[in-house]
Parts: sequence; C-alpha cells; structure tokens
Amino acid sequence: MSLTPLVAMVAKDLRLFLTDRRALIMAFAAPIVIASFFGAIFTSVPRLADRARTAVYVVDRDRSPIARAIVAAVQDDRNLNVTVSNADEAWMAVRRGAVVAAVIIPPGFGDDAGRAFFGNQNRPELKFLYDPSRSAELAMVRGIVTEHVMRTIARELWAGRLTLPYEIHEQAITAGERTPYNSYAHAFAGMGVQFLLFAAVDLGIGILIDRQRGVWKRIRSAPLSRATVLGGKAASGAIITLLTLLVSFAFAMLVFRVRIEGSVLGFFAVSVACALMATTFGLLLATVGGTPAATRGVATFAVLVVVMLGGAWVPTFIFPAWLQQLTMVVPVRWAMDGLDGMTWRGLPLAAAVTPTVVLLGFALLFGALALARFRWNEP
Repeated sequence: MSLTPLVAMVAKDLRLFLTDRRALIMAFAAPIVIASFFGAIFTSVPRLADRARTAVYVVDRDRSPIARAIVAAVQDDRNLNVTVSNADEAWMAVRRGAVVAAVIIPPGFGDDAGRAFFGNQNRPELKFLYDPSRSAELAMVRGIVTEHVMRTIARELWAGRLTLPYEIHEQAITAGERTPYNSYAHAFAGMGVQFLLFAAVDLGIGILIDRQRGVWKRIRSAPLSRATVLGGKAASGAIITLLTLLVSFAFAMLVFRVRIEGSVLGFFAVSVACALMATTFGLLLATVGGTPAATRGVATFAVLVVVMLGGAWVPTFIFPAWLQQLTMVVPVRWAMDGLDGMTWRGLPLAAAVTPTVVLLGFALLFGALALARFRWNEP
C-alpha cells in the first residue's frame, strides 16, 4: 500500500475538519464547557464545600436537654446544612424538594431513649420525612444523625464519663497523601470520550453522505485499493478523535490543574486506543446505516447510552450492582477506568494495560465488521 495516496487522503480530511466551524466547536469547545460544569458540581475544593452540604430540617418536639444537645450536634456537623423549624414547614420543604429530609424528634424522646439504652423494649421513634428522589442522600443523613444521637445520649447519661472507644480518621486515597482529589479530571475524561465518539459519528455520517453523492464511485475509479481508502479514513478519523480528547485535557490542565499523576505513557496508550475504538465505531456506522439523517439519530442515541453506562456522566459506583456488572461490556467504561487511573488515581503503567488491550479489542472488532460489510456503491 503506497503511503503517498494515504497521506494525501488524511491531509484532505484534516483540512476539511479544520475549516468546518461547526465541527471545531463540537469537537473542542462543547466538551470543555460541559466538562467544566460537571467538574464544578462534584468539586471538593475547600472554598466550595458549603455548596455540597446536605440540606436538612430538624423539628424538636421534645425540648429535653438530650433533644437540644442532639439538635446542636447535628447543626455543628460539617456535612449538613440544618434548619430548625416546625413540623408544617419541614413537611412542605421536603415536598418542594428543597431539602433531602426532615428529622422529627417526638415528645419524650430524650427520656424514652435513655431508658431504652439499658434494654427497655419501648424504644422511641425518630421520624424521617424524605424526598424519595434522593434516597442515596437519605442513607447518609440517617447515618450522621444516628451517630450524633448515640454520642449525645451516652454523654448525657454518664455525664461525660462514657465515650466511644474509638476515633475516626478519614484519608482520601489518591495519587499521593498530599494530592487532593480533582473532580475535573473525571469530568474532562467523560466529556472528552463522549465528544470523541460524536466526532466518530460525524466520520461515519460523512461517508454515508459521500456515498449518496457518488464520491465513492469516483474514488473507486482511481488506482487505489480498498485498504488504502478505508485506511485513510481511519487514520484521519483517529487523529481528529484523539485531538478532541487531548485538547480537552490540555484545557483542564491549564485551567483546573488536572495532572497526569500516574504513567504518562499509560495515559497516551489509553487515549490512542480510545481514539482507534471510536474511529472504527464510526466506520461501522457507515456500513450498517441507511440514510445519513436516520443514522445520525440512532448513532447519537447509542453514544449517549454507552457514555451514560460507562460512567462518563456520573461514576458507576452509584449504579445498582447488576448494572455495574453490565457496564463491563461497554467500551466507555474501560476508557474511563484507564483515564481515571492515569490521572487523579496516579496508578502505574501496568494499570493501563488492561483498558488499552480491551479498547484495542473493540477497535479490531468494529474495524473487522466495517471492512466485511462496507458497501462501495449506493444500492
């Protein structure tokens, strides 16, 4: 296969891409804007910590010393933004979705809880009103309130002579002991992969449009092999998709201080494998698609589904267990694991091997199917 026609085809595709304003915006500006938004939502920067505090209402209908001490302890918790109110206000706040939950301390709770501490079976009821759309946050609120209730009752009953037999030490495990978690690393990886796939969709749609216009018939009349023609499209597509990902990360590094804390070689290996996977996916679209308009709609939906399942929008740990297992067959999941590992997790080169191999396996599969099914003429 002569390299001169291949290089000429790649250069032509790159020139067309760089002169297409819409393509440039979708490839570079869009992922940067959206990734910045997602990164800000999940940020752990200290000055933004107050925004992440969970809103909770507390209703003290007991007014006992124990109940007042519980309310004070909950108000001092750094994870909660507590408002003390009456029952009606708390109920309405939960109904509006303004707060995750409202904790209602019933009359007599302090005395009953003290007696129940020693085995009395008549345990008082601590009532939680909660927003069902935020059940994950409810579990956190319930755990925090339970800890403060237990600490307060023990302290009040024994006048400070009884304390919990342990202290809690929290340590975030990242690339290093002094390396904070940077949520922008995950956000830019996710949006970079998403728009990398959208660039691949444009590649496939472009081939379908060329076929409709009879471009492929003219190309076939030239002394070019099928491997040269498809290889040129694959090479230019891989360069464009790789640029989409790398430009996003370059912006994140300059503006949001994202760093490759792990292996630089591993990062580029995962990135290149991801670009090849996306490009062959675009070629496969050109072989199975019908009209360009219909194919774009189906392809866009498919990309959004695999990006969502792959954890590009939100981490996969919030998914149900069965869904987490299902995502292992989604290439985006491997791309995200590899990019996260090489950036904020700070993993060594060995951790990039499996994601890279799996992504290359998807690329080989998509490429083989595309080559076998490619139609040169419009039927």
